[in-house]
Amino acid sequence: MLRNIISNEWFTILIVLCLIIIAFTKLSFSRRFNDFVTVVGNSNYLKIYRRDQKFIDQFDGLLFLNLVISASIFVFLAFTTLIDPIEFDIFLFIKILVAIGAIILIKVLLERLIGSLFDIDDLMDSYIFQKTNYRNFTGLFLLPINILLIYSFEPTSVIIYVVMAFIVLIHLIGFLTTFKSYQNVIIENLFYFILYLCALEFGPYILLYKVFN
Repeated sequence: MLRNIISNEWFTILIVLCLIIIAFTKLSFSRRFNDFVTVVGNSNYLKIYRRDQKFIDQFDGLLFLNLVISASIFVFLAFTTLIDPIEFDIFLFIKILVAIGAIILIKVLLERLIGSLFDIDDLMDSYIFQKTNYRNFTGLFLLPINILLIYSFEPTSVIIYVVMAFIVLIHLIGFLTTFKSYQNVIIENLFYFILYLCALEFGPYILLYKVFN
């Protein structure tokens, strides 16, 4: 079984690191953090803080670190549950972490480049801001899930798929929120929007899947 062959020592270190990151974020940005945790289902956070967004934002950066670590833990647990129950390997985990972090960062840079090329920087900045927050919320969601899967519940395929469904739901809410905010622009440029989805939204995840295989 998974729990018998995987040492929890590294997981404990990583989860404690995530908890420290979240605690420091909440302590340093108390009001913003409290507003952030309601971002799903409440667009007020996006409206309030979109005006103050920066290219390098400490709040988003801290939550991004938690996202990359939490997502990497869940990907490893999912892999060992659904595909191959391997022993924990810190070097393999680092590869997963770097791959996830690199794909997210490269996507953001490409989106900003597209914004500059087509002279739609303001629109693209707002779009990236919305996506970043829903993505970071996913990292926040995964942290307690990982704790439960490592220390309380034996990971099963059903649990993994249910968690995946919730992750898809979070991103779907984010996508619908973005579409609602910019539906007129999207409809006017529907072909380019579909091309963008295929190239920068679906493509990287297909590539990541192939890399893991």
